[in-house]
Amino acid sequence: MERPDGSAGIYGVVEKPDAALVIAAERGGFWLVEQFRHPLGRRSWEFVQGTWPSGGGGTAEELARAELAEETGLRAGAMRLLGRIDIAPGLTDQQTDVWLAGDLTPGPTAREDTEADMRQQFVSEAELRAMVGDGRFTDAPSLAALSLLLLDRGAASEE
Repeated sequence: MERPDGSAGIYGVVEKPDAALVIAAERGGFWLVEQFRHPLGRRSWEFVQGTWPSGGGGTAEELARAELAEETGLRAGAMRLLGRIDIAPGLTDQQTDVWLAGDLTPGPTAREDTEADMRQQFVSEAELRAMVGDGRFTDAPSLAALSLLLLDRGAASEE
């Protein structure tokens, strides 16, 4: 790459397809998933998120619905786009649409092989806030999505 001053440098970019992140909300709380994250060397609590498998495709909302069903078994009767985030703009070109899912009904999961160790859990909003505060919920895209939800709630209360 060439820097603004004309000098040469090396810059690595991870190219990844756009993703969906789903906040599955009901009964004053949220459905989270937890799985082992190799770069961290530990398990991580997160909101549902992912991309189409190789060869898959569809609309952004279809992706969100597919990820929710795949990882949790939940089907959403209502889905609303909260916004779009850049995952890590200093590292990757990946962007993620953040969705709020409601009117949830259970069904079977269809997890990928890489998600075999995944588990899910319902937590109240108070518990999620405690998890953020004590470092149990640190996934950056999930925290950004939570921020979008809180901003959305604030905007709705001002109307």
